[in-house]
Amino acid sequence: MTYTALYRKWRPAGFEDVKGQDHIVQTLKNQIESGRIGHAYLFCGTRGTGKTSIAKIFARAVNCEESADKSPCGQCRMCRNIAAGSSLNVVEIDAASNNGVENIRDIREQVQYPPTEGRYRVYIIDEVHMLSTGAFNALLKTLEEPPSYVIFILATTEVHRIPVTVLSRCQRYDFKRISVATILDRLKELAKVEKIEAEEKALTYIARAADGAMRDALSLLDQCVAFHFGEKLTYDHVLDILGAVDTGIFSRMFRAVVQQNTAECIYLVEELVIQGREMGQFVTDFIWYMRNLLVVQTTDNAEDLLDMSAENRKALEEDAQLTDGENLMRYIRVFSELSNQIRYASQKRILIELAFIRLTKPQMEHDYDSIIERLNRIEEQMEEGAFPNPLPINHMPSLQAGTANTVIINTDVKAAASEGTGDYRSAPQQVTLPKGQLEDLQLIRNQWGKIVRALGGVIRSSFRDTIVEPSGDSCLCVVFTNVDNYEIGRRPTIMGELETYVKNTYGKDIYFKTRLLGSGERMDTIYVSDDELKDHIHMDITIEDDIG
Repeated sequence: MTYTALYRKWRPAGFEDVKGQDHIVQTLKNQIESGRIGHAYLFCGTRGTGKTSIAKIFARAVNCEESADKSPCGQCRMCRNIAAGSSLNVVEIDAASNNGVENIRDIREQVQYPPTEGRYRVYIIDEVHMLSTGAFNALLKTLEEPPSYVIFILATTEVHRIPVTVLSRCQRYDFKRISVATILDRLKELAKVEKIEAEEKALTYIARAADGAMRDALSLLDQCVAFHFGEKLTYDHVLDILGAVDTGIFSRMFRAVVQQNTAECIYLVEELVIQGREMGQFVTDFIWYMRNLLVVQTTDNAEDLLDMSAENRKALEEDAQLTDGENLMRYIRVFSELSNQIRYASQKRILIELAFIRLTKPQMEHDYDSIIERLNRIEEQMEEGAFPNPLPINHMPSLQAGTANTVIINTDVKAAASEGTGDYRSAPQQVTLPKGQLEDLQLIRNQWGKIVRALGGVIRSSFRDTIVEPSGDSCLCVVFTNVDNYEIGRRPTIMGELETYVKNTYGKDIYFKTRLLGSGERMDTIYVSDDELKDHIHMDITIEDDIG
């Protein structure tokens, strides 16, 4: 017996077999039941979503002699003749190859004659957007005033190419992409009937690769089963046949990009080439991977938006913490440009390698996104001590007046001023703090850059030039150098968010307040503990109760 492809063998025979288009099926069944059948329908949507299948089912349903549930019975003479293609009542035309005026004129002549059997003559014109301008004009009159026994069903994947004059004469139905879950359920059902042994992970990948098209999913399954005939269809088999990439490679690739490891990126690309992976598909999948990272970063209910296992989602959340949203959007833009370029390129590998060089070497580019990323990296390096800082950021203004247990060491400063041997302002003050206050201050100062980056949003932009100073037990003061930033940062909601983050991350109940840096105020005060003071300074210590 001649083998029949799965997508043909399992084409829906009735409305109940159609998957993922319930809104259209129910509307058509209601029209049949109420007798309010239109004369012209326009089915539009992506490939493989059931446009032609539903058109044929509808043609049988309106002519079925024994239909009980408004779906064709499949047993009566009319249903059998239409299904076999021997009925003159249903005419299917491929507009891609029959797009001339003369083809439409033939239809206009045929519709003058009522059906010899059944109730309706149904004309299904597939890929109707391929008709010429003259053919569309010839079709207009017939569409506007057809005989009562004629139904036109126009199907297209490019509805924007249909003239408005035609659109206005049709009932339009938009076919949605079929969800991965719906396609997966259908694949499991067919695999069981066809006695195909397959891993669920393999079927899931096929469903995802079908991109919302049931026909594509069945064709891919047919291809995979044929290649590994007699074997259990595994996830690795599917990757080999489709030239796809295991999701684990995306994590390795992304980490190499974040670490600016250009060589590792190129090695991984070479590995994919050697394995025979389809490079265009890799680019598309990597864009989706980065999109998922951005979703994890920017939404609170990412699990509802990501169709993946809890294990993969956890790994995704770990990768999402490696960089911020600005860099991710830049990466996505670079690869989106690459996706457009690579489609017709002969040297796909080189274009992909160039894209990774752009990601890992932003200093080689001069666009806005690259400059922002370079500045962010410089900030991170400075915060980690990679560059010498002539004015250390932890040399803060002195304590506010009246702070308890404060010791001012100013002997050298006063001596320098009185003897005229140096500039009074050139010697920084040293201030001692209780051990607990000093520990809190040092912890927050050491982590300040990371805290600001982690909070992100308005805090990251307005806290960029802030410094932290002590302000009593379990209290720190954020000092702003810019008036506008101060007005933003001093809001109670901002301070509350900062305090909550410090509490959750470091387990410290620290109260934060704010102030604006005064004109000419010193920024080089050194804070030390009593023990450090006694160990390193061998001179009389003057204790001042009040600081003027």
